Amino acid sequence: MSISLSSLSLLPLWISMAQIQQGGPDEKEKTTALKDLLSRIDLDELMKKDEPPLDFPDTLEGFEYAFNEKGQLRHIKTGEPFVFNYREDLHRWNQKRYEALGEIITKYVYDLLEKDCNLKKIAIPVDATENEPKSFIFMSEDALTNPHKLMVLIHGSGVVRAGQWARRLIINEDLDSGTQIPFIKRAMDEGYGVIVMNPNENYIEVEKPKIHIQSSSDSSDEPAEKRERKDKISKETKKRHDFYEKYRNPQREKEMMQLYIRENGSPEEHAIYVWDHFIAQSAAENVFFVAHSYGGLAFVELMIQREADVKSKVTAVALTDSVHNVWHQEAGKTIREWMRENCCNWVSSSEPLDTSVESMLPDCPRVSAGTDRHELTSWKSFPSIFKFFTEASEAKTSSLKPALTRRSHRIKHEEL
Repeated sequence: MSISLSSLSLLPLWISMAQIQQGGPDEKEKTTALKDLLSRIDLDELMKKDEPPLDFPDTLEGFEYAFNEKGQLRHIKTGEPFVFNYREDLHRWNQKRYEALGEIITKYVYDLLEKDCNLKKIAIPVDATENEPKSFIFMSEDALTNPHKLMVLIHGSGVVRAGQWARRLIINEDLDSGTQIPFIKRAMDEGYGVIVMNPNENYIEVEKPKIHIQSSSDSSDEPAEKRERKDKISKETKKRHDFYEKYRNPQREKEMMQLYIRENGSPEEHAIYVWDHFIAQSAAENVFFVAHSYGGLAFVELMIQREADVKSKVTAVALTDSVHNVWHQEAGKTIREWMRENCCNWVSSSEPLDTSVESMLPDCPRVSAGTDRHELTSWKSFPSIFKFFTEASEAKTSSLKPALTRRSHRIKHEEL
């Protein structure tokens, strides 16, 4: 029978427990502490001790990857796509490596938004003090002054940040399918102002302050014997804590805590904040939303909180595989009616693009995005979304809004 290194590392604990259990009642407290320690130790966690250091490059060049002329991530030397299983049988280490690369990708996309798309990075809250946590959004130069059209982009939940639809697509496919850049560039070419929300940037992380167990030896009014006993208990407590931490966190990863950003502590809060301080203040007569996945839920929540304002300013909303639910979110009848007339949801489906898809919910029409992959729905429905917005704008201008409500039925008969 083979014994793992993890089991061997616990051997001293088991021996200690056996010895303590032979002692008197004074040892019961130690037994309880050791049992508690054993109950909290995960053998899988112990295997972290055998991992290579979690020390990864902080640049694409350091990873030996770069984006080629097609926007595909490729190894500089071999030309091969990204390899997740860089080290066999070290899934956690490979995942940490992937996450480190993902953070670099996020900064890379931010740079593209500013340099390639000419967007401005705007800090929020707008009245933030110098020392408080901050987030940011991106806007085109004319986002607030364009009198005609404004497009607002909202991504889904998870690790994605402003300018991204899906990190997985950026790394494994290309920049076009995984980022919002094609939407931004086409929107600007067609005369839209642009606002890119950043709904997942809800907090900053700072290192947790270390716990210092203060000695009671400075309590001069206590008897010396009592002070010594307290000091001994304090040292033993610290020793147990350090012993536990050694096994719980063998790589000495930093313990982090979250400081939430004022009025932007969730995607829903963020959507409302950006609406109040930017979109509602814009000059555009026609505002258009593209919202993917959880971004759709955030939009519906915005509508619930700012119904009259949204109805007066928003011309059309393109949802891509939105996870909103008008029943769970308690959207009223007037909101559901407005969504039926002004929204369209491109959902993951094996049917051809724009094929009508039945829905159990009484909200907006649902059509196929032309893919059954959730993360690809925004990219695959890209041309249809711009056509939808053009039709909506024309319908509003000519006061032919009923034509918009029949779009999902027209698609099936006219375009297929």
